[in-house]
Amino acid sequence: MSASHSVGIDLGTTNCAVAFADLAAGADAAVVDFPVPQLQRPAQTGAQSLLPSCLYVAGEHELPPGSTRLPWGESPKAIAGEFARWQGARVPGRLVASAKSWLCHAGVDRSAPILPWGAPAEVAKLSPVDASARLLAHLASAWNHAHPAAPLAVQDVVITVPASFDEVARALTVRAARQAGLEKLTLVEEPQAAFYDFTSRHRGDLATALADVRLVLVVDIGGGTTDFTLIQIAVTPDGPSLQRIAVGDHLMLGGDNMDAALARQVEERLLSGGRKLGATQWTQLVQAARAAKEALLGAEPPTRHGISLVSEGSRLLGGTLSAEIDRAEAERLILEGFFPTCAPDETPRRAARAALQELGLPYAQDAAVTRHLAAFLRQHATAGCAALNAEPTAARLSSPPLLPRPDAILLNGGVFNSPRIAGRLLDVVSTWWPEAPRVRLLRHDSLELAVARGAACYGLVRRGLGQRIGGGAAHAFYVGLAADQAGAAPRAVCVIPRGHEEGQTLDLTGRPFSLTLGQPVQFPLFSTTADRIDPPGGVVKLGDEFRPLPPIHTLLRAAHGKAGTIPVHLRATLTELGTLELWCVANETDERWRLEFELRGAAARTAATVIESMPAEYGEVRAVVGRVFGKTPLTVGPRDVKQLGSTLEVEGPCTVYAEQMKSK
Repeated sequence: MSASHSVGIDLGTTNCAVAFADLAAGADAAVVDFPVPQLQRPAQTGAQSLLPSCLYVAGEHELPPGSTRLPWGESPKAIAGEFARWQGARVPGRLVASAKSWLCHAGVDRSAPILPWGAPAEVAKLSPVDASARLLAHLASAWNHAHPAAPLAVQDVVITVPASFDEVARALTVRAARQAGLEKLTLVEEPQAAFYDFTSRHRGDLATALADVRLVLVVDIGGGTTDFTLIQIAVTPDGPSLQRIAVGDHLMLGGDNMDAALARQVEERLLSGGRKLGATQWTQLVQAARAAKEALLGAEPPTRHGISLVSEGSRLLGGTLSAEIDRAEAERLILEGFFPTCAPDETPRRAARAALQELGLPYAQDAAVTRHLAAFLRQHATAGCAALNAEPTAARLSSPPLLPRPDAILLNGGVFNSPRIAGRLLDVVSTWWPEAPRVRLLRHDSLELAVARGAACYGLVRRGLGQRIGGGAAHAFYVGLAADQAGAAPRAVCVIPRGHEEGQTLDLTGRPFSLTLGQPVQFPLFSTTADRIDPPGGVVKLGDEFRPLPPIHTLLRAAHGKAGTIPVHLRATLTELGTLELWCVANETDERWRLEFELRGAAARTAATVIESMPAEYGEVRAVVGRVFGKTPLTVGPRDVKQLGSTLEVEGPCTVYAEQMKSK
């Protein structure tokens, strides 16, 4: 069976969305939203434009038989969507949320069952990969139920990922899709998908829509990540030519942080003496804070917004906790905290982490999106100036520092449904060039659905039915080399240069390695989004712009049990899926060995080492686990190596265990 549709899936941190286009309609195919059927309340289903990216792991006898049955007959153990969000606010210990953020958390084993984070031992847990796969499986079942003659597994499926996702997170997204039965898929970056949606809506007048525009800045703020992308627009006889020239580094910061910051402010008003809400009330408060943010910063905001929580005890009058937050307070907290006015030379600050760090995720230390944006434009000043055909001293650049002024900005993400937030970002960016007019804002059609729609458009483009955004690889990749002498600066060899096109293979035959057969080998891997083009096989010094990735490794086993040392070289491919493949290739035979990413985080390895060395007679150990659980003790035993190593971070718990072992 051949594909009949291009299907775009926005696998978001907060919500998922699906859109599709009929391939038979060609380049003029309309992009259609797919409302996703889902359980909304017990025994109540309905279709919604968005599927909340939540899973609820119900207890064995928690819900009545048949109350979780979906239209296609399934009663899943992990329930996805609106019901999961609703019920998870009441029983947060069984709620899996922000799986996408966990998917890019290098400090844990992302393939181990660690979610719900901090859940009691009796709750069945899922890995971030499994959680993502369950969401995709729900979308696939919903699609198949609506299109029985065109199953999703045979369609041209495009799944979106943040532009800043590292190669491990991209590879794990592909793994999750395959677990959900989707083999025929590709990935596209979310900011690009948002721009594809813009171009699709202007198929007949793109040149007019982008008149006098040479550089577009895409700002995409999702629930858990913020992405920046620069797209160059060049005028050609055939119309505008589109080239992605820069993406930002990974920035785990989004709307969830804003909700949590507002909730923390309200919590201080609800309770006195530094007391904290319980897990159930805190989850309810975050959801209430999200509603308050959307109301108070909306198009027609009220003066005040009330928040009420059901009390967990009977000591409070009326059994509720209530507070009000006014519009000025919300604007101060969100606009000044996340979108402050800043100078173009300001850098992100190193300070206390944002509120959601308490959930165990490594969110950005500086919550100011505007400072991160200024740093991004400075980092890519060379590429930006080239796109503008501008000299570094041109009037359109602020000096100092050099900052290429975009001709237009495209916003994406539900955060920008607030006119106050969208206007503040535009105001701050425009002040960096005080003598120039306000930066132009490109009109969007739907901030929540643009990425899914753009992904469906990208599926058409891959078939030659639309205009492609060029640019190749946004990241360059390097393999670390051993130091020639003590104290020498660390070096690495380039295996994939920035801008490398998908589907092309590079053999680094000029950089041979001598490897011993029968022994595991490991290579440190680095990436950078900096404006630099290094040739494949070129050796460079590692600087601050290089970001370490989990190392890659393999076990070299030769045919016929041959031993000894052989010469090999590296082979690198940026696959059509958009993921990185690396191989060790023998120089003198036709043998090759695929290199795999080491997925267990440093925290997992350290904790596992400590527990594995603990004598069994110590039995159970109780420890306070840092700020993640406050004063809630976590019980573990010497046989819980995998769960413990996947769940705890090095800071705090490993020190505690080491001290307890030493004292015994």
